Amino acid sequence: MVNNIKSIKSPLNFAIKYLSYKPRTIHEMQKYIKKKGFSEDIIEKVIATLLEKNYLNDKDFARLFIESKVRNKPKSKFALQYELKKKGISPSIIDAILEQYNDQALALKAVTPKIKMWKNLDDEKFKKKMMNYLRYRGFNYDIFISTLNHFIESKD
Repeated sequence: MVNNIKSIKSPLNFAIKYLSYKPRTIHEMQKYIKKKGFSEDIIEKVIATLLEKNYLNDKDFARLFIESKVRNKPKSKFALQYELKKKGISPSIIDAILEQYNDQALALKAVTPKIKMWKNLDDEKFKKKMMNYLRYRGFNYDIFISTLNHFIESKD
């Protein structure tokens, strides 16, 4: 066991330093350690050690990632799902976490701070701004229409 720990000490130190900047997924960590030139066997041992010490946890990562995005820059469930898939999170974890979110509420949250800037625009420019803003964040046309209607009704 002592010999086993010595053999992974250097890559483990790389991994811990990499984690010190921000949380990472298992996939990101595997890519990072592999890029450093370590063998698959060493990578597996390092990942197992990090999981054992709870330094890596894809479920917690996904939850924190989504909470942060929803709080700071809301995007559609589709866009959040895409970003998490790119980070190597399993679809079952993504679906379980995104289940509690609603695209309509996310769209309203995303657009609300921008409404003050757009309030003096004519209706066509207002629609265009909102549509482009929501589309850029991954929302579909139906969500755009219902969000637009929400703000038009509250305007009257």
